[in-house]
Amino acid sequence: MLATRSTGPHGLRSGQARSTGPHGLRSGQARSTGPHGPRSGQAGSTGSHRLWRAVALAVVVTTALPAAAQPARTPDFHQMVRDQTVTDRRWREASVGFMRMEKISYRSLGELEVPAFVFQPLETTPRRHPALVWVHENIRGHLYEHYIPFVREAVTRGFVVIAPEYRGSVGYGRELYEAIDYGGAEIDDVVTAVDVLATKYPAVDRRRVAVIGWSHGGMIALLSAARNPERFAAVAALVPVTNLFHRLASKGVERQRQLIDPQNRFGGTPAERRDVYRDRSPLFQVDKLTIPVLVHLADNDEDVTIDEGMQLVDALRARKPDLATTKVYSAPAGGHTFDRRVDPTTLEPLNTPEQRDSWSRVWAFLDQSLETP
Repeated sequence: MLATRSTGPHGLRSGQARSTGPHGLRSGQARSTGPHGPRSGQAGSTGSHRLWRAVALAVVVTTALPAAAQPARTPDFHQMVRDQTVTDRRWREASVGFMRMEKISYRSLGELEVPAFVFQPLETTPRRHPALVWVHENIRGHLYEHYIPFVREAVTRGFVVIAPEYRGSVGYGRELYEAIDYGGAEIDDVVTAVDVLATKYPAVDRRRVAVIGWSHGGMIALLSAARNPERFAAVAALVPVTNLFHRLASKGVERQRQLIDPQNRFGGTPAERRDVYRDRSPLFQVDKLTIPVLVHLADNDEDVTIDEGMQLVDALRARKPDLATTKVYSAPAGGHTFDRRVDPTTLEPLNTPEQRDSWSRVWAFLDQSLETP
């Protein structure tokens, strides 16, 4: 746990947290944007449809989008910021009567400021609460409104939820967007959220924190748990990206490299930098997992295809049978997004049999792993 103290104008020693003024925060520190939404240059969520129109024009293709070529254009960062504010407002409105919402930011690796949503129960209990680090899908995504009913359910169940808008996310300006580091420093952005919970939210039981993510976010969740098992009590990865060697070979090496590594932080192709691609593939980190892990797949997934996903499931079943809970759904409606599909107007879950079953298993897994009453 980080130490906290009041400070003078010269700041704090490394590893300490403080409230800050207009000059920003240090690693692991958090601040709220206040009731009026994001600060200048940041964005809240935008209506997803408007945001994705801007993103498509900007050649922002994500792991959940089709593999069609996109026109190369400069992203409209100002529009993304405006759009993000719209979604922030929708999250605030959706929180009324269900949970307390706060928009904060904190310093991660390299002094990058990471925005994050925090949701807490309307009333906390004397017994400290378990927490979830909620990792959104898509390398060029954000906390979409389709998560609203599921976050509300989590908070109703007593969880505190923190959702980092990790580097590469859209809606927060050029710096965060161009800091993309697929399977690299984005993991630090997510793991640092645990320190934020420990220092800023005394209602959280630091020993009962799980990380949950979808698609690319599922990959981040698994890598976060493998690299930092002492930070988490459990990990849930839904339709997670699993094996970068397989993924690039099946979807096109150069095209995928442009999507996941536009800054060439990997330093080359899988053949040239095998160690880097291996380190950023959850399949090869299974032996490092020491906490309970849940993985769900869909056999009609056209993004994380079943031949990619089953490599992880088979490895978990063979090497971590006492820790792993896995399930493969047969042709669920929606395929890759089967568990997150909601009515676009009401934002209520579509409640297909597979969606209901998946979430029922997720909640049961988290309750058991985090020993929630």
